[in-house]
Amino acid sequence: MLWADSSRNGRPFSKDPAVIELGGRYLLYYSMPPSTNQALPAGWAIGIAESPDLLSWTKAGELLPAQECDRRGLCAPEAIVIEGKVHLFYQTYGGGALDAICHAVSDDGLQFTRDASNPVFRPAGDWTSGRAIDAEVFPLGGELLLYFATRDPEMKTQMLGVASAELRSDFSRAAWRQRCSGPILKPELPWERRCVEAPSLIRRGGMLYMFYAGGYNNEPQQIGCAVSEDGIRWRRLFADPLIPNGAPGDWNASETGHPGVFETRDGRTFLFVQGNRDRGRTWFLSCYEIGWDAERPFVLWDSDQFPMKPLPSGS
Repeated sequence: MLWADSSRNGRPFSKDPAVIELGGRYLLYYSMPPSTNQALPAGWAIGIAESPDLLSWTKAGELLPAQECDRRGLCAPEAIVIEGKVHLFYQTYGGGALDAICHAVSDDGLQFTRDASNPVFRPAGDWTSGRAIDAEVFPLGGELLLYFATRDPEMKTQMLGVASAELRSDFSRAAWRQRCSGPILKPELPWERRCVEAPSLIRRGGMLYMFYAGGYNNEPQQIGCAVSEDGIRWRRLFADPLIPNGAPGDWNASETGHPGVFETRDGRTFLFVQGNRDRGRTWFLSCYEIGWDAERPFVLWDSDQFPMKPLPSGS
């Protein structure tokens, strides 16, 4: 799979993939850049594509700026199906430290009703600038965990935090409770540079696995993996990226980033990613199938080419 939407500015440009299954088809939510059509609202927006097989995709809809909080743009969607409804979490764009997480809900995955209390979440504390982007939600017990990326007060270092709401809630602003007083994962490895973002979770047995992006766009951004028992305390599995950027000339030579994990009904694991080879002039979406060996993830087709180096004990 290698796919991108060129409808906004005439060149292939799609980022931040999130995939669900609904009504016998797969839906892909992704970020779209500002449009060159001045009749459309300004700023970034969210695209929706559908597929019968996870390989061939056709654009099926859009979510455009419509509220005061997202008038400069919206992007980085995360979707989850709860009791037959699609809940979409996404970020405002263009507000710097004021960007925050929003929520909308849909019956068909295409037409959404936005939460009147948007934005529904931004973090607090002297460790953060108050910014919240790159939402990821995951049900655990009777709660929905909301993971987000934020920056330090100087807006230089990107790191991860977590909040939660009761699953039976409406996920509006009053429902969320911050669950950390500092980052749950921050840049520590050389390849992560000053950025850890775009968390995406899956459960295997009694453990939670988080695929995440390290490094800002095109530094290059690459993909790592961490593990947790409770969803709050995390430890890295590998010292090197699970999925690095590609070699010169490859479709992802500039980066492989912003993972979105998806598990099929028959238990196969696919990791959707963004990448490009021209330092961001274009952006394509692709996916890797993930295998599991002794409950450690590996990329099926290149596990021998990119062997993982374990972290020292206690890391």
